[in-house]
Amino acid sequence: MKVDMMRILFCGDIVGKAGRKVVCDNLPMLKQAHSLDFIIVNGENAAHGFGLTEKICHELFMAGIDVITTGNHVWDKVEMLSYIVREPRVLRPLNYPDGTPGKGLNVFTSDSGHTVMVANTMGRLFMEPMESPLHSLMPHMPNGTPADLQMDAIIVDMHAEASSEKYALGHFLDGHVSLVVGTHTHIPTADHHIMAKGTAFQCDAGMCGDYDSVIGMDKNAAMDRFAGHLPRSRLVPAEGVATLCGVVVETDEKTGLAKSIQPLRVGGKLSPIAPSRHS
Repeated sequence: MKVDMMRILFCGDIVGKAGRKVVCDNLPMLKQAHSLDFIIVNGENAAHGFGLTEKICHELFMAGIDVITTGNHVWDKVEMLSYIVREPRVLRPLNYPDGTPGKGLNVFTSDSGHTVMVANTMGRLFMEPMESPLHSLMPHMPNGTPADLQMDAIIVDMHAEASSEKYALGHFLDGHVSLVVGTHTHIPTADHHIMAKGTAFQCDAGMCGDYDSVIGMDKNAAMDRFAGHLPRSRLVPAEGVATLCGVVVETDEKTGLAKSIQPLRVGGKLSPIAPSRHS
C-alpha cells in the first residue's frame, strides 16, 4: 500500500448523450488540474437515459474513468448481463441476490499505485425489494480504518431515493470508509462534510446531464405526465448543454479516511464550483 494521500473524483449519474459529452470532454482537463488519482462515475442512465452498453462503457474508460457504478437501471440493456461478468470495472448493486451477474464490490489499483475498494449499494425505501445494503457491506468492511484492510481508500456509492437511508448508512460506516456518496436523485445536495469519525459524506452527488430538464429528462414529456394526461411520448434525455456534478475527496495517507470533501460543478446551467487544494 502506498503512503501518499489520494485525490478521488466521484461523478453523479450520467444521463444520456449530453451527460456523456460533458464528462468525456472535461475529464482530461480535470484530472490534470486537480491532480486526480482515481475517478468513479455512476453510469446507469448513460444509454439514452436507461442503462448502459458495452460501447458506452468503453467510451467512458477511454476518457479516463477507472470505475463505473450503477443502480436500478443496470439491467435495462440486456447486453449488460454478459458484459458485466467480463468487465470488473463495472459494478452493480452489492445487495442484489446471490447469483446475480457481476460484482457489487471490487478492489482496484490506480495508475499511481494506490489500492482502492469501491462498493456499489442500493437503497430499499421507495426502491426495489433488496437485501439490506448494510448487511451486504459489513462482511467486506474493516473493523477499523481503510488502512486496516491495506486499502488507500474505500468508496461507497449508495444509490437510493431516501436521504434518511443514505445518512443512516453514512453513520454506520463512519470511521471505516473514505467516502459514502449518494446517487439516483440527480440533484446535488449542499451537505458535503466529514462525519465525526472521518468519513466524507454527501447525500447526492447530482447528475452529469442537462439541468434544463426534469432530472435529466425532456421537460415537456415529463410535465405532460405530471399534469395527469396520458403520456404522449416516452421519456427521453434532455439534449442541451450539460453540467458535470461530482465531489472531490482527499484522503489521509495514514488511515485512508477523508481529509476533505469538496463539490465540483462544470458547465451547463448550474453555478460552477471547483475544489481548492488542501495539501
